[in-house]
Amino acid sequence: MARKFFVGGNFKMNGTSQSIKEIVNNLNQAKLDPNVDVVISPPSLYLLLTRELLRSGLEVAAQNVYDKPNGAFTGEISISQLKDSSITWAILGHSERRTVLGESDEFVANKTKAAIDAGVGVILCCGESLEQREAGKTIDVVTTQLKAVADKVKDWSKIVVAYEPIWAIGTGKVATTEQAQEVHAALREWLKKDVSSEAAESTRILYGGSVNEKNCGELAKQPDIDGFLVGGASLKPAFVDIINAKLS
Repeated sequence: MARKFFVGGNFKMNGTSQSIKEIVNNLNQAKLDPNVDVVISPPSLYLLLTRELLRSGLEVAAQNVYDKPNGAFTGEISISQLKDSSITWAILGHSERRTVLGESDEFVANKTKAAIDAGVGVILCCGESLEQREAGKTIDVVTTQLKAVADKVKDWSKIVVAYEPIWAIGTGKVATTEQAQEVHAALREWLKKDVSSEAAESTRILYGGSVNEKNCGELAKQPDIDGFLVGGASLKPAFVDIINAKLS
């Protein structure tokens, strides 16, 4: 089964209404590879603006969502509110939320289940610290993070996994193509063993961590790398080159 390439842009806590209009306008006018799913994720304040301006065929993701349908949860956004706003994806489990805000594997799994049950796609992040990599624990760490989700979610058809080594996020360091492919292959093997053969074959596994227009082409050639989750470079015109990485 051919897995459709997927490129997500995580703006994180960056952007103004003006700069996001410029980013969206650039994407709207660009010639993008039609064989790539493109999803961009602005700060929550600009989700509606982005969805309103972004051309048909390109999707919008929230950077977070809560696991309860509504209620007294100040500062949170519910699945139903995302759906009401035509936001079709959510990024969950990002290392910045795990490490800075203390989100546990179980909490990420609960949010993932809530999103999937309601029909919102999830870009599910996993990744290890430099200390964990140097200790040879990379595969154990990332599969433990994903197992928490597998314990609650059986249908992975609306989940896209994003492997983001923490030591490579925003640092300028990038896992070598061999390092990235090794982890992606291990994740696919884990999916086959712990979820299903179908999930292993069809689930897209993205690489994230200082992806840019210079390194994306070689990474895109790896058999188990099905796209990218892009941080800082998604704010720049070169994001188009990353979306078109398979054409280079």
